[in-house]
Amino acid sequence: MSLVIASWPVNLEFKVCELITALSKAHDTSPGPDGITYIMLRHLNTASLSNLLLLFNRIWTEQEYPSQWHEAIVIPILKPGKGSSNPLNYRPIALTSCLCKTLERMVNARLVFELEKQGCISPLQSGFRRGRSTFDNLVLLETQIRNVFVKRNHLVSVFFDIEKAYDRAWRYGILSTVFNFGFRENLPIFLKNFLSYRTFRVRVGNFYSNHFIQAEGVPQGSVLSVTLFILHLSQILNHLPSSVHGSLFVDVSRVKVVTCT
Repeated sequence: MSLVIASWPVNLEFKVCELITALSKAHDTSPGPDGITYIMLRHLNTASLSNLLLLFNRIWTEQEYPSQWHEAIVIPILKPGKGSSNPLNYRPIALTSCLCKTLERMVNARLVFELEKQGCISPLQSGFRRGRSTFDNLVLLETQIRNVFVKRNHLVSVFFDIEKAYDRAWRYGILSTVFNFGFRENLPIFLKNFLSYRTFRVRVGNFYSNHFIQAEGVPQGSVLSVTLFILHLSQILNHLPSSVHGSLFVDVSRVKVVTCT
């Protein structure tokens, strides 16, 4: 599928209602390197909100991206019941700029609307989609099991759980998928800037590590990252043989693939 979406509303400047909606849906997470919190942003007066919207629209239309927005502070959280001496027993929590995440949420709302409107994402993809959840996958599998019992056939189910799926996502593949769906101008350029030159530092107490470069993967903790990952991964269903039925489920930390023959 390839649709030219350059002239669609997805590339227009953002409106104040989109900014207010994005702020209202954000959770009160810890701030990123700039120290700005969502509580601060929600208490901005009308004039300050207008200035913030002006900044976002300049980033959007002038196709520039603040360099500080590429940086994340990673906080290692020990998993319950695990030994503290093994680094693999920690769950990394990435703290990024709340300003950046607000604009990401605004971009994501437009992207999701267009993807769902044009049917770009398979109906067999569940998780982080309105009206779809794990129950859809379970009902589909149960239906297939019942059908083979009735027909006295065989059913083979294979379950894949992709480890560190977000960290290993192929950025070029994601951008290529976006381009192949016909997105042009502001949106794909913002996505390219969003994925490029990511760095992070690990914080333990009041001590920081050196900066590290994240060469691949999508940023943790971003709603936009989840949508991009879903968009790219769902294309795998297009390559299954006609005799194989597949379904996908994505959550915040892993990806599950179920194939049934």
